[in-house]
Amino acid sequence: MRAAVLHTDLTLTVEDRPVPDPAPGDVLIAVTAVGVCGSDVHYLRHGRIGDFVVEAPMILGHEAAGRIVAVGDGVPASRIGERVSIEPQRPSPSSAETLRGEYNLCPHMQFYATPPVDGALAEYVTIGAAFAHPIPDEVSDEAAALLEPLSVGIAAVRKAGIEPGGSVLISGAGPIGLMCAQVADAAGATRIVVTDLDAGRRAVADRFGATEAVEAGTDPGEGFDAYIDASGAASAVRAGLRAVRPGGRVVLVGMGADELALPVSLIQNRELWVTGVFRYANTWPNAIALAAAGRVELDAMVTSRFGLEQAEDALNADGAQGAIKAVVHPGVARIESDTHDRRH
Repeated sequence: MRAAVLHTDLTLTVEDRPVPDPAPGDVLIAVTAVGVCGSDVHYLRHGRIGDFVVEAPMILGHEAAGRIVAVGDGVPASRIGERVSIEPQRPSPSSAETLRGEYNLCPHMQFYATPPVDGALAEYVTIGAAFAHPIPDEVSDEAAALLEPLSVGIAAVRKAGIEPGGSVLISGAGPIGLMCAQVADAAGATRIVVTDLDAGRRAVADRFGATEAVEAGTDPGEGFDAYIDASGAASAVRAGLRAVRPGGRVVLVGMGADELALPVSLIQNRELWVTGVFRYANTWPNAIALAAAGRVELDAMVTSRFGLEQAEDALNADGAQGAIKAVVHPGVARIESDTHDRRH
């Protein structure tokens, strides 16, 4: 098979790799769509994220969908042919975290495209059968791949405790911020304010759930039930803390500095709940239901498409005007530039 491989010198090549065999309990998936995530871009440009360092060649990509083409022992052959969205995780089934339902926190986790685990920018991948989620006809292949970042939004909104009629401030109108806004809207929030430095992203935020979009650094208002940071900017986090009502919740999703100064007295005096989000757990059923019912827009977030041979171009598409989400189709070598449409 063909696969996009990141090397330790931060070069990316598309090369031949053996087609993986499905182990017992696994399925083999022909990959149809892979979304490009900021973490993929970060590995390409910097070779590391925190303690995760690229020390050997690695296939990138973890937002993926495809079709099951073979199964390992113990998996019904009837699953062959299913269209699936891939939850790109392999937790230990016996860890304390997995057993209490928080498998995303499993210390033995093998996660796609996190060193040294290969990801999905390839023609075929394997995953545990339970983590290959069947999708209905109403959900496109591209939308099925984007159920992964949607799951981050679901995890964040759950942590934020957003209820019908509630309010939330979201910093960052990139893909994750827009996913959070859409999920908050689906959860019944009636005040969803999104901030971003980029005027173009602010201009489209209302299509993806925001009731208001304001320039980062300006006063977004106050009294919010929750604040979700999808920017990673220290100044945004501190402003968000001050915008939340007493007893409100603060959820940190964006990846920024390892450490930052926080107004501890404010957190104490207002009894704010401050937490983080690390990936997701038990989100795919909700993500599929939201996408199938049309309660979130996923296809509209795709602003460019690439074949596998153009994987490096896809990873660098984040700088294009109006870019939100690039998608690679591994079964296609190249997609002509006139089909790299922008839908906004």
